[in-house]
Order: sequence, then structure tokens, then C-alpha cells
Amino acid sequence: MVENAVPLTGAIDVHAHYVTPSLRTAMEAAGHGRPDGMPSIPDWDPDAALAVMDRTGIAAMLLSVSSPGVHFGDDEAARRLARSVNDEGAALVAQSPHRFGLLASLPLPDPPGALAELRHAFDVLGADGITLLTHYEGRHLGHPCYEPLLAELDERAAVVLLHPTSPRCPEQAGFPAPMLEFPFETTRAVASLVLSGVPERYPAIRFIVAHAGAALSALADRVTAFSFTIGERPVDVAGALGGLYYDVAGFALPRLLPALLSLTTADRLLYGSDYPFTPDGVVHGLASALATTDVLNADEHRALQCRTATRLFPRLSSSGSAR
Repeated sequence: MVENAVPLTGAIDVHAHYVTPSLRTAMEAAGHGRPDGMPSIPDWDPDAALAVMDRTGIAAMLLSVSSPGVHFGDDEAARRLARSVNDEGAALVAQSPHRFGLLASLPLPDPPGALAELRHAFDVLGADGITLLTHYEGRHLGHPCYEPLLAELDERAAVVLLHPTSPRCPEQAGFPAPMLEFPFETTRAVASLVLSGVPERYPAIRFIVAHAGAALSALADRVTAFSFTIGERPVDVAGALGGLYYDVAGFALPRLLPALLSLTTADRLLYGSDYPFTPDGVVHGLASALATTDVLNADEHRALQCRTATRLFPRLSSSGSAR
């Protein structure tokens, strides 16, 4: 493929981030100038994002705040920051409604603040969904403390992007957490959700699991086996995993995508760039690999690029179909 060719066609990117000035300032003040061991907070502005989108064939991006989120130890400060970044994200959507969507942030681990911001995000801002980190203060999302939040997300049939964050234990050997810790955090969080019965109790929530399911395809059978020793009755682990959605942000090829298709079907896959934490050139290269892989047939490619996303985000259906 020619280097400057557009690899995708009308893709809807469900895993992309934005960094507002208020968020950058708060992160730096809280000591997160190198978030999760990465070299720096990446630059972001809407014009640069649109240029990457046009070069890569991305019709629309769902914008979310990446790890470490918006809570840096003070509940009131986290409430203010969540409100600020969500309002700024909604303003970006208002300026370019067919190119951007918003997955709003919540100031967890502050449950009352999270519920208040969830209502503001949906009822005032018209957010397209919510982003949740894999854990807050070490409590993964199957913990009972999240039940009121999950109940409201279910009532609203919300789309929830499950995004990894660093574990509470120190990073190993000085590696950036996204290399190894993020995939295992995602796997822990999904196991927590499934083994605690969250998908069964709250079936209307549409969870999107990041990074092609992380290590789930390798560990699903092990989780299934151990599920018989946990709780009062066995859990249908395979059924629960097959009912989730998965973005393919990151390095899904050549190995992870075929393995993921042993857990779920192609109509549960979604495109994700992870921009700007994944730089422009890498976004383009990974998109080219996805667009040309023979792991998916032509209909499955179309489902991954936009058709499945338009079911989750019908507001953006004209974005994907027009390109």
C-alpha cells in the first residue's frame, strides 16, 4: 500500500483520546507529567486530530480521557475537573458533530460525584457514552461499591469504554505500564465483571473492552475452570465474554485478532486508534494492517470499521456511511 494512501473507509474510532488545557495542567500539578510511565503527555488539538482522521480514513472519533483519569486524590477537585473536561469535550462535539463524539469521564472513586456527573453528561451534554477505568483505588468494576453506578448505566443502556490504568503495585522493571500492566489490568477488570455477574445483572450496558481483549483470549479457559470454585453457582464465562464488544486499538495483528475471534464474533469488533497516545504514523500503519488483513472477510471489515459502531452510536451513522 502506498504510504500516504487512506487505509480505512469511513471508520468510526471508539478508542481515541483528547487532552484539554485544563486536564494537562491538572495532570502536571498532580505529578502525572509522564502518565503511566510514558515519556510525556502527548499534544492534542482538534485540527491535528482531524488531519490524522482524514489521512487514515476515520470518519468520526469518540473522544475520551485516558489513564490516569480525572481523580488525583481530592473529591471536590475531581468533580470540577470531570465537569471541565466533559464540558470541553461537548463543545468539541458541538463544533464538529459528525466528526467527534464524547465518552464522558466520571470522578471515581467518588460515587456521589460520579452519579451526579453521569447525569450531567447524559442529560445536559448529550454524551454518547461513558469511559471507566479498570479499577479505582484497587477495586475493579465487579466490586459491590459500583452497584448504584452500574444500575444507572443499565437503566440508560449506556455504552461504556473500559480503559486500563496502572495497577496499584509499582511498575515492573521500569517499563511503561501500557506495555504489560495495561493488558493485565484489562483482563483483571473483565474477569471481575464476569465472575461477579455484572453482564447478567445489567444486560443493557454495552461494554467495550480495549486493546482486542488484552490477555482474555489466552486466559478465558482458565477463568472458566476456576469459575466453578467461585460463588454459589457456575458462571457462563464464555457466554459473557462473547456478549461484550472489543476495540482493536494497539497491536491486534498478527496474533491477537485471530485469538480474539475464538472468544467472540466479528460483529462485536470495533476500530480504535488510541490517538494521540499512539502517534500519527503508527495509527496510519496499524490501520493499514487492519484494512488489508485476510483474517476478516470484506463484510467483517465493514462491520469492524463502522457498521457495529453505528449500532452503538446511531448519532454517528451518517459519519460512517458517508465515507
